Amino acid sequence: MHLAAGRAALFPAPLVLTLALLLSTPLWVAQVGLYQYLALEIMIWMMFALGFNLLLGFTGLPSFGHGAYFGIGAYAFGLLQLRVWPNLWFDLVGAVLVATVLGALVALFISHKRGIYYALLTIAFGQVFWFIANKWHTVTGGEDGLLSIKRLPADFGFVSFSLASNDALFYFCLAAFALVLVALWRLVHSPLGRVLSAIKQNETRAAFVGYNVWLYKWLAFTLSAGVAGLAGALFAMAQQSAYPNVMSLHNSGFVVMMVLIGGGLVSFWGPVIGATFFILARDLLGVYTETWLLWYGLLFMALVIFKPDGIAGIWQGWMARWRRRPPGAASTVSAAMLAAAVRGGADEAV
Repeated sequence: MHLAAGRAALFPAPLVLTLALLLSTPLWVAQVGLYQYLALEIMIWMMFALGFNLLLGFTGLPSFGHGAYFGIGAYAFGLLQLRVWPNLWFDLVGAVLVATVLGALVALFISHKRGIYYALLTIAFGQVFWFIANKWHTVTGGEDGLLSIKRLPADFGFVSFSLASNDALFYFCLAAFALVLVALWRLVHSPLGRVLSAIKQNETRAAFVGYNVWLYKWLAFTLSAGVAGLAGALFAMAQQSAYPNVMSLHNSGFVVMMVLIGGGLVSFWGPVIGATFFILARDLLGVYTETWLLWYGLLFMALVIFKPDGIAGIWQGWMARWRRRPPGAASTVSAAMLAAAVRGGADEAV
């Protein structure tokens, strides 16, 4: 189960390992037949999935239209750059604020609902945003989307870094990802995180003990939308464009599959595993067949049916069985093997 209760390490081993692996990708990714942009894309989707899991995995709120806020962040970044001020920090912060504010407005209308009604409302609002992006040609470019979005330099005043190359953008996004990762880790292990977990376990009981459930559900949705907006803005930088399909129900389904197949319902690290697995499966299976999503879908169905806790759940189950082994089991086995070997040697001598 989630480790939302108790005292958590500031920098746990999985966090350090995740950042170390991402940081080292320029050294080995080409040697295994992949490319640097793939690591960049995986990292952006990890961020999106971690923010989404704040809702689904930790608060138990099924949002099936969350791709809308990812797309809002992408469009807001592009529009601010092309029509207001082409400054990286202004555009990034503006994109996050726009996604957060719109997420907060949607949360006002849906936070009093639960279960299937909550899920259907998230789909409805998501489709509204997708329709606007698709049809408001004068602002969003319609089906053609926003083109010519630039990778603006990161200007710190005393020094400026170009983000034009995939490697430079990767390191910039890695810094943003690290901040989000640490912030979300601390959040879910804070008193706020424990309240969210209580709402997931039993919303009625959480209300009875005095928590304002509506407010906490509103806050979880708002924060999740803000993280999605940041991921979307970085995605727009990476793609140098923004298209309506990033806001589609189809795209919203991808992040749900990432969280579930990775094991986000039982582990904070499930979305990290799921995003990596999904993007790699897309690229590796896509080499052999155009119907890669069919095979991924079949794998997803099998995992949900037989191992609903996902990849992280499989790992946790294996580790739990290992820890339950009797303390002397390993030494007993070793002694038995040694005795058998001695007997065999004696028989040969005779």
